[in-house]
Amino acid sequence: MTRSLIPGILAMAAIVVASNILVQFLFGQWLTWGAFSYPFAFLVTDLTNRFQGPSAARKVVVAGFLVGLACSLVGTQIMGEFGPLVTLRIAAGSGAAFLVAQLMDVHVFNRLRTGSWWRAPLVSTLVGSTLDTAIFFTTAFSATLAFLEPANDVSWAGEVMPLLGGGPAAPLWVSLAVADWLVKLSLAILALVPFRVIVTRVTEKVA
Repeated sequence: MTRSLIPGILAMAAIVVASNILVQFLFGQWLTWGAFSYPFAFLVTDLTNRFQGPSAARKVVVAGFLVGLACSLVGTQIMGEFGPLVTLRIAAGSGAAFLVAQLMDVHVFNRLRTGSWWRAPLVSTLVGSTLDTAIFFTTAFSATLAFLEPANDVSWAGEVMPLLGGGPAAPLWVSLAVADWLVKLSLAILALVPFRVIVTRVTEKVA
């Protein structure tokens, strides 16, 4: 591991740790505070990819995955009001979602890196964010995957109610997923600002 990867790895680790802490605190009815911190992991991946290439970006992703795995292991040992803060399904969903989504982000970004400056970070983050949300919430809460952890009762997540409180009837976990996805999409657009600023400044220094 080269020293040049250290800033990316530290930034990714900080985001993963912060998100694992903030996910314990609710923001309104459908979100946790972690929904606002985690999407910036895609910004770290994209910046690493832009400056150091896909191989370096994948190393940063793996480092983030290992930090997330450690956080999940710690969470399984901390008991909350309804049991461990992190269940097997949540740990599995979180890990799989992070790894698949981030690696897909790296792949898509690299395919689009020669186009307009905004295209690669925006499209790769949108694709990665969509995968992340779909994999995590389906794995953690869908009734069809109850066999993953039979002892973990997540029937509350299957309660049918109006989507986001006002749409068609859907399981509660679908509303949670949609709200999370919308935040990720919004932050993907906002993240273009720091991406552009950082790339421009670094490019000017190199020149």
